[in-house]
Amino acid sequence: MPKAPYHEDCPPNAAIALMSLVLYNTLSRRKEPFEPIEAGKIKMYCCGVTVYDYCHLGHARSYIVWDVIRRYLQWRGYSVRYVQNFTDIDDKILNRARQEGSSMEAVAKQYTQAYFEDMAQLNVLEADSYTYATHTIDGIQRLIHELEQKGYAYAAEGDVYYKVRQFEGYGKLSGRKLDDMQAGASGRVAASEVKKQDPFDFALWKGAKPDEPAWESPWGPGRPGWHIECSAMIREGLGETIDIHMGGADLQFPHHENEIAQSEAATGHPLSRYWMHNGMVNVEGEKMSKSLGNFTTIRQLLEAPEAPPPEALRLFVLQAQYRKPIDFTADAIASAVSSWQTLKEGLLFGYDYGHQLGWPDAADEAFGDPAAMRIDAESLSVQQFQVAMDDDFNTPGAVAVLFDLAKELRRQGNLMVHQGQADADAEALRQQWQTLVCLAQVLGLEAAPDPAEAETTLSDAEIEAKVAQRRVAKTAKDFATADRIRDELSGLGITLIDKPGGVTQWHR
Repeated sequence: MPKAPYHEDCPPNAAIALMSLVLYNTLSRRKEPFEPIEAGKIKMYCCGVTVYDYCHLGHARSYIVWDVIRRYLQWRGYSVRYVQNFTDIDDKILNRARQEGSSMEAVAKQYTQAYFEDMAQLNVLEADSYTYATHTIDGIQRLIHELEQKGYAYAAEGDVYYKVRQFEGYGKLSGRKLDDMQAGASGRVAASEVKKQDPFDFALWKGAKPDEPAWESPWGPGRPGWHIECSAMIREGLGETIDIHMGGADLQFPHHENEIAQSEAATGHPLSRYWMHNGMVNVEGEKMSKSLGNFTTIRQLLEAPEAPPPEALRLFVLQAQYRKPIDFTADAIASAVSSWQTLKEGLLFGYDYGHQLGWPDAADEAFGDPAAMRIDAESLSVQQFQVAMDDDFNTPGAVAVLFDLAKELRRQGNLMVHQGQADADAEALRQQWQTLVCLAQVLGLEAAPDPAEAETTLSDAEIEAKVAQRRVAKTAKDFATADRIRDELSGLGITLIDKPGGVTQWHR
């Protein structure tokens, strides 16, 4: 998976102090100025996937959004430590293993690898650290023991449950009140419900069942409950209190609510200063689900005939405000594909026209690499980009800045193709292009010439020779040969423009 090659001068870091960064905190239900626990440093945790199946469009949205937020915080000059977990022990994994005649370990390994492959397609950067529930069993058991010692947990016939009513702040994240909710109202009562002191209590440890993986514990062999895993993994990987906890809106209750109850009861400190949740993905106006037949995985979409480029899917996600639901439709993806083509033309402008414009670095090995670029932190585009992103990571506003840059570069490219020259200063265009490349990289939107195409590209001298051959053919009225040469060059991405007086200009 790619790593961000940020250079100290590509991001403006602290060069701009237009406004403070504000983000929407689910815990307070309002936008708040962002103030990390330790100046200049940020600890972030993201709830990862349960590895029993391929990632779907909802996962694509979540991890693209959190990737962009992490990239932007780094661009703003923060040192970010980003930890993400994998749930690699769960009923869904065990069910899949039974269906396939496999094992929990094999299923988890297969779909963990699939996750990395899918995220690489979407240009999602690797986390600084990945944690796994099965690697955190000791930490999970220590946390459960602490909760038991403090009166927040109790053992019951091999299981251990959390006393929800014991924690006074329960419901503060989701806004739910226990008195307004019903538990165990389905009619049939599961065996686990009989063991509970209160219907709202939830499992911290589950006693072993026949033919299921189990670990020894003070309460007998068993495995952890889902919620306790994240509390233990955060504590082990980042400490008792972190800056930002992220996840999908569907995790707000009960998962994140239960994380808070567990962690804060054990430590006496807030689990996270800020809680962020991304909105859900609908498909053609309906909630995505297997029962409705509209469940789409990332690889199904990207491997289908006439599949959109992965960058178009990323752009589709970023053109919506991250907290709002988005509707995945054929028209929306087609629009994103068209938008990506516009942006891609802008990102490739330097490769296409830099040599013709006489840019001094056009032949450098690092040409096009943001790490080698210098952008003007005081430019209007950079300021507009930061104003948008500082306002709760307003990616639609940031994308609009990119499009303004890309459209102007595309216009200049058209002038060079059809009129032989741009109507703007070459150095100004170089600055504009570098600004676009650097800002687009903050959103994970990147483009470079296809190496396969570069291998078949003719040198300038070879193109001039072909143009001369065509000129001779036209003079001899051998139009078939002249047309063949034009088509051959066109197939290599080289456009010929015939001017008055027998002059032919060419453009890659």
